[in-house]
This record gives sequence, C-alpha cells and structure tokens, in this order.
Amino acid sequence: MAATDRVMRLRSELEARLLRISFFGTLLIAALGVLFGLLARSPAVLFDGLFSLVDAAITWLTLHVARLVASQGDHRFQYGFWHLEPLVMALKASVLMVLVAYAFLSAVNSLLKGGYEPAFGTALVYAVLVAVIAFGMWWWLRRQAERIDSALVLLDVKAWLMSGLITVALLIAFVAAMAMQGTAVAHLIPLVDPAILALLALLILPMPFREARESFTEILVMSPPELNASVRAAMAQLVARHGFLDYRSYVSKAGRARFIEVAVLLPAELRLSIGELDALRAEIGAAIGGEGPERWLTIVFTADAAEL
Repeated sequence: MAATDRVMRLRSELEARLLRISFFGTLLIAALGVLFGLLARSPAVLFDGLFSLVDAAITWLTLHVARLVASQGDHRFQYGFWHLEPLVMALKASVLMVLVAYAFLSAVNSLLKGGYEPAFGTALVYAVLVAVIAFGMWWWLRRQAERIDSALVLLDVKAWLMSGLITVALLIAFVAAMAMQGTAVAHLIPLVDPAILALLALLILPMPFREARESFTEILVMSPPELNASVRAAMAQLVARHGFLDYRSYVSKAGRARFIEVAVLLPAELRLSIGELDALRAEIGAAIGGEGPERWLTIVFTADAAEL
C-alpha cells in the first residue's frame, strides 16, 4: 500500500508541474491575444485571446483539483475528491460554449453590417507567434501525458491542439486577406475577419459540447458503456465457471476513479470458509482488472435473491 501511495504521489507531483507550465503558457498566449487583438483591431484575434484567458483560468483551477485528487480525502469526502475532475471539465466546456456562441453571433452581426478591415500585418505576426507556441506546447505536453494517466493533463493537451488549429486558421485567413489587396476581390477584405471568426466558432463548438456531454455523464453517475460491458463479460465467465446462481453489477466513473459493485448469488446450501470467499474475491478482482488506487471494488456474496 505504501508503494502505491508513493507512485500516486509522484504522478500527482508531475501532473501538477505540467499543469503549472501549461497555465503560464496559456496566460502568455491570452495576453498576446488581447494585446494584438486591440492593436490590430481584430475581434477574431481578440476572441482567440479571450478563449485562451478562459482556458488559463480553468487550468489554474485544475491545478488545485489535481492536488486535492492526490490527497486521501477527509472525514467529509471519504471517497476522495475524484468527483471534482468532471465538475471542472463541465465548467470549462460550459464557459467555452457560451464564449463561442457569443463570438459567432458577434461575427454574424459584423457581416450583416458590412464587416471591417483590421491591421492584417499586426494580426499576422500574432498568428505566427502563437501557432509556434501552441503546437510546441501541444507536442511537448502530449509526450509528457503518455507517462501518466491524467484526464486533467489530457484535457490540456486537447486545449493546446485546439488553440493551435484556431491560430492556423487565422494565419491562413490573414495571408489570404493580404493577398486580396489590389485585386478584383479587394472589396471583400472587410468580410474576412468576421467570416473567419464565424467559421471558427462553428468548428470549435462541437469540441466543448462533446466534453460537456462526457462530463455530465459522470456527474449524473451514468454507467460508462465500456466499463459496464467489461465487468459483465468478466462476471459471465466466472458465473459459468463456478456455478453461481446469479449476479448483479453496478458501475460508475468520476474522473479517473472507477466505482464497481458486484453482488453474487450463491446456493443456500453452499458452505464456504472466509479464506475461500477471499479467494473468490481476488479471482473476481483479477478478472475485472484495472487494480489500483483509482479502482473502488466492492464484492458481496449472498444467498438471498432479494439482496441483488
């Protein structure tokens, strides 16, 4: 048990360090986005900065959640703080959906008014600088995340990839707008910035929506289909092998934690010692798999069918 706690603590320390680096990187991009957005008079760049600012705020929050998750809980939260992970993810996804929806409506309003022409040169400098930072952080964080199983770090990896893709789209749009100057389509230049903002909003919206759906699935304690199927498959084999009369399984997930309860119905005439029951528990646990501090497994044996 001490070795398991030590591994968990070391992983938590690495997780916290990665989130801290990600936080300062995101804060830098947010500052650049707001500054260059105002200098270039580009709502698309300003939106990118505000998007990163929200991401930085949530990263700061996830850093504190990571520390809590690494703790052993207390007298009030006796199962630990696993449930905070989906709450943080749901909060981030919800805030981003509101921000993206507002950006889309603002862009559509600008298009209806004829658009505007920002300083594309300044905006182009921003796009190149941020694209390098975003993809660099995404590549580095993804490699680090392979060393640990952290939903929080993986969430940050996705955020950096999203930020990089947004910036590349801005970069392409700004280059295209500058290439249109002095041509027959120069009159369309004022529509470029609001058009790319509207397009980005539509492309980004499914990502936080998907994250929100997954998070609320855990918050509402809905059984994960894959985990449920895995437990049922393992129990079906054990029931057939040992001749159990029946069983019931209940599974849920909160962040990295998996909660599994199994009730096994035994014949009333069957007499097993404590050692034999413990051996059956060990066999069931091994068949289910995933042993570790994140797995909460409860196994009950009964001869009363009403207990299932």
